[in-house]
Amino acid sequence: MTNAGFTRIDQYADLESVNHYAAAVGRGVPEAEVLHALAVKSRDHARTPMLWDASEHGGFTTGTPWLPANANRDRVNAAAAVADPDSVFHHYRHLIELRHRDRVVVDGRFALLLPDDPQIWAFTRTLDGVVLLVLANCSSAPATIGSEEVPDLAGSEVILPTHGTSYDLSLRPWESRVHRL
Repeated sequence: MTNAGFTRIDQYADLESVNHYAAAVGRGVPEAEVLHALAVKSRDHARTPMLWDASEHGGFTTGTPWLPANANRDRVNAAAAVADPDSVFHHYRHLIELRHRDRVVVDGRFALLLPDDPQIWAFTRTLDGVVLLVLANCSSAPATIGSEEVPDLAGSEVILPTHGTSYDLSLRPWESRVHRL
């Protein structure tokens, strides 16, 4: 699910958000700046109805919910995720399957490779000669990893990609891959 997309203070129900808005605007903080902060941090984003399907209120209730269902409920909902083989839902299913299938995921020695990189999360898991390399771009901008910073991918097998099989060290926004070296 995505954040609620509220653009006016009267759409918020959380007293902390409403009170923060009043105090900040009262101190002279521009309204647009306060609304932007609330769009990122308000607790109300976690209080909109769970979107089970595309129906009214996202299938959450036949009553009146605390807050309205997100307007994108026709595209972003649990039923749509289950129907889409490339969804986050199915990616998590594959991660769970990998954890059950490969002992290295559970019992392997963890080694963080790029501890200071602001975008890339890279690490290996090693057990009994099996090495998995995980590369993840945890940002909305493309990222490139230096070949000297990670093990050589030659001869590796991509066993769990988010954006298709690739052996390139350039990752698209939010892309991740698991390689068996």
